[in-house]
Amino acid sequence: MATKTSSYGMARTVELPYEEAVERTREALGTEGFGVLTEIDVKATLKKKLGVDFRPYIILGACNPPLAHQALSAERDIGLLLPCNVIVYANDDGKTSTVSAIDPVAQLTIADTEAVEPIARDVKGRLKSVLDRIQ
Repeated sequence: MATKTSSYGMARTVELPYEEAVERTREALGTEGFGVLTEIDVKATLKKKLGVDFRPYIILGACNPPLAHQALSAERDIGLLLPCNVIVYANDDGKTSTVSAIDPVAQLTIADTEAVEPIARDVKGRLKSVLDRIQ
């Protein structure tokens, strides 16, 4: 079950190596209607830009087009808060990974537009399902 990790995120630790956790995360996102619009390989970026080693870590910018359209129709500037970030990183034990997702209810609260609240709740439910599917 996904657990709240902060005021802005929810996570799940899975007994999967990093590469498999990333693959399963992509599959679970697709099952819930999300596509990946952006992808940042944090390890590679930090190595290239700073010359430092870092754990395998990826940021996936996930988007559910129908829900994004609803949110953008309700609040044009909501695009500043999109897409929903999902991260996957290798844990220190080398055998498990952590998959985390933004809490869109917390994220979209700053928009202070009532029309986006039910959309944010829908997205949160779908992201929780994504986390729960990864095993």
